[in-house]
Amino acid sequence: MAYVVTQSCCADASCVIACPVNCIHPAPGEPGFAEAEMLYVDADSCVGCGACATACPVDAIKPESVLTVEEQPFVAINADYYDCFPHPDRRPLSVVGKQRRLQRPGPFRVAVVGAGPAGLYTADELLKHPEVSVDVYDRLPTPYGLVRAGVAPDHHHTKRVEKLFRAIEELPGFRYFLGVEIGRDLALADLEAQYDAVVYSVGASADRSLGIPGEQLRGSLSATELVGWYNGHPDRVDLDVPLRSASGRAVVVGTGNVALDVARILALDPEALARTDIAALPLSALRRSDVREVVVLGRRGPAEAAFTLPELVGIAGLAERGALDVVVDTGGAALPTGTRKLEVLAELVARPPSPTATRRIVLRFHTRPTRILGDETTGVTGVQVERDGTTEVIEAGLVLRAIGYHGRPVADLPYDPATGTVPNDAGRVRPGLYVAGWVKRGPTGFIGTNKSCAEGTVATLLDDLDAGLPAPVGTRESIAAVVAGRRPGVVDLAGWRAIDAEERRRGAEGSRPRAKIVDVDEMVRVAQAATTPPRRRRYPSVKALVRGQGDRA
Repeated sequence: MAYVVTQSCCADASCVIACPVNCIHPAPGEPGFAEAEMLYVDADSCVGCGACATACPVDAIKPESVLTVEEQPFVAINADYYDCFPHPDRRPLSVVGKQRRLQRPGPFRVAVVGAGPAGLYTADELLKHPEVSVDVYDRLPTPYGLVRAGVAPDHHHTKRVEKLFRAIEELPGFRYFLGVEIGRDLALADLEAQYDAVVYSVGASADRSLGIPGEQLRGSLSATELVGWYNGHPDRVDLDVPLRSASGRAVVVGTGNVALDVARILALDPEALARTDIAALPLSALRRSDVREVVVLGRRGPAEAAFTLPELVGIAGLAERGALDVVVDTGGAALPTGTRKLEVLAELVARPPSPTATRRIVLRFHTRPTRILGDETTGVTGVQVERDGTTEVIEAGLVLRAIGYHGRPVADLPYDPATGTVPNDAGRVRPGLYVAGWVKRGPTGFIGTNKSCAEGTVATLLDDLDAGLPAPVGTRESIAAVVAGRRPGVVDLAGWRAIDAEERRRGAEGSRPRAKIVDVDEMVRVAQAATTPPRRRRYPSVKALVRGQGDRA
């Protein structure tokens, strides 16, 4: 019985190392590892031992015999990889090398700014060295960044990477300072006085603009804003999302994974989301929504679409079981061939409409938006588009742009406006100051891409520690005192565990994985209530009791 990889990879590589017959590729050291959408199991070599499934931190590897209908296409997807890359020599390129050791004794303290995947992978790499302790800062009282606030609520399998993050949090030398904004509560200079090195791993990215008239109208939003809204991000709680319109239609501009995510969430029956961790108010709003059709616009053709194969397979699976219809509209142009992704699109073209589906997603290619229509009173009413020189109007009450990101400046760091990144050399901004994640490489890659990115930055940082960096004046204790003085109510690991437990408790009451707390002040109160020792009750002394009895007598 062969095993099958069923989702994008977190790049942990545990499965590759666990496999006794080297049948999972691309492996570390092979072309494409950490850049590939996913890893692939070679069914011809797999011995069915299950070691890979046990090792996978996100439960992405399953026996072929237990795959759901939606997951069945991954059997062919895994096989297709080996048709293109047969790996005839089977040399084990994933053998774990000898652990690097620091040449200087330490101890060393490192601050990591940003508690998303890049920050936690950076902490993990650093804490492989017992001489190093790591403090992770984030402006929110909750960690995990886009895993918490960016992954679609119905992608529960992707969120399982949280198990890996929890293991990192338990490593000796790890500490959280959550609810602390670097650049407001503390400056870079404050951190440099307390730490041997500082690593920024913040996203700091904004959605790109369409650059067409009407983008300022009510109902014209970025997809990232909508994602934050339905995921309960505190910054997006009050987002105005008009879901009631006579057209019953929303338009998403862009063909990446985020575009498919928001299209799916808007088009699905809300009851399909009721058992997820979607925020309560967005779920209520979606239940009242008039949207029954979501049109996803791509300026170019299907072959150039940016969405990944696993994301497209997920959409196709919904169509397979009749949850919604998926229409592929090329404007009459022939659908190209040559890739597995295009084969899935061809299967969608050939599939007849579901007789029961009342909702649909239209993947419309070769279409360029030229104007968002509406006015200041009514908001968005439609999108003017152009295809093959012909102009038409798509009526819609909501327009979302999902055409990529561009990094914004970060306080106290240099900035390259052309790339939207912090200029760096293998993660080094200058000795003692480093970057990892989007702020280093730009908004590209998957969750797992941050692991290899962090490994590169940490290797550079360790080189500098060995070469010698100026010693900080602070101590582990003084750091905590500085933070507490600047930001009362800081949330530590115990506080985050309390927030997490309370969200899970509330979620269990409604048969959901969690019910997110979306108010920052409430998060802090929950954290403090669990971490503040109870006040000791004061009892009167024996002498006072005796004296009181004498008085009463």
